[in-house]
Amino acid sequence: MKKNITDVAVDNKRVFVRCDFNVPLDENCNITDDTRIQKTLPTIQYLLDHNAKVILASHLGRPKGQAVEKYSLKPVAKRLSELLGRNVIMAPDCVGPEVQKLAEGLQPGQVLLLENLRFHKEEEKNDPEFSKQLASLAEVGISDAFGCCHRAHASVAGIAQYLPLAAGFLLEKEIRFIGGAVDNPQHPFAAIIGGAKVSDKIEVISNLLPKVDVMIIGGGMANTFLAAQGYGIGKSLVEADKIDLAKKLIEQAKTQGVKFLLPIDVTVAAEFKNDADHKEVPVDQVPADWMILDVGTKSQALFAKELASMKLIVWNGPMGVFEMENYAKGTKSLAKAVADSDAVSIVGGGDSVSAVNKTGLADKISHISTGGGASLEYLEGKKLPGVEALADK
Repeated sequence: MKKNITDVAVDNKRVFVRCDFNVPLDENCNITDDTRIQKTLPTIQYLLDHNAKVILASHLGRPKGQAVEKYSLKPVAKRLSELLGRNVIMAPDCVGPEVQKLAEGLQPGQVLLLENLRFHKEEEKNDPEFSKQLASLAEVGISDAFGCCHRAHASVAGIAQYLPLAAGFLLEKEIRFIGGAVDNPQHPFAAIIGGAKVSDKIEVISNLLPKVDVMIIGGGMANTFLAAQGYGIGKSLVEADKIDLAKKLIEQAKTQGVKFLLPIDVTVAAEFKNDADHKEVPVDQVPADWMILDVGTKSQALFAKELASMKLIVWNGPMGVFEMENYAKGTKSLAKAVADSDAVSIVGGGDSVSAVNKTGLADKISHISTGGGASLEYLEGKKLPGVEALADK
């Protein structure tokens, strides 16, 4: 078990919090979506309620070790001030004498936001001296940036050598839900894996196959599995070099007694366009010059029926080209089936998260992961540097 924020004394202490404030900005540097800031508020508020002196740190964009004005965290300081209802002090940098002075001068209940960590190339290089400088700003370390936990960077992993780290509420929730699903799942357990390519999700499928009772495959990657079973898939996206692997995974599922579900009908279109001619056909009747862009109505019903009796559902990746309205039905119906089930449901990975948010069912999902690459690697069973760096209870 890893330590979390409630296991450490923070009263009157300077607390370094690694956040994920890597928010999208428009061309005028206005924040277009503040979800990542909102998600860290419970951790920050807890520290303020417990009289801590709060030092927040994050990266933004890819400034490649240079101080680039458009990647400044100033817009984040402004938004945080509004959300917290108190002034957030913006530091001119994240290390150095001036920043040290600001940190040491903090009073309980004050908040200091450090400038972009990636303005220093030492951050991504996990430089020990840089880690030490960051650590020297505080007396307690909290990590709440799950989206960065798969990176062995100075503020994520290196700092733990000099300042013991505990998990903030957001990170603690990710470990509890995703870590729990991977290490100690409840049964019956279903995994739904979608998205465009098998190659992106091989590790996830391989890691989860021995643990699940049901595996549902959709999205573009399902085409490769359908091709492996000898179906004609027309002009659909397919990874020809992964067909043998797909056959192997289907065999492995059989051997392990896992129900391996592929679409039984699909929505096909004449072109990759929302307003192209499209229709639903059984999987053995895909026209040679058409392409598969979604799972069909019968597949949706089959998947929903299977999910109804599950105790745990992990979902990563959409069922079709959900960005186009005509091919979003499979993903929407799946979101509804997951939301309607009594299972503990975990949705991870960028596209599945946007899909669930689009359907307006986000509040019916037990846990929506904040980390794209991090949740994927966690589901693959990999050890994440940022989780490993946390102090044990």
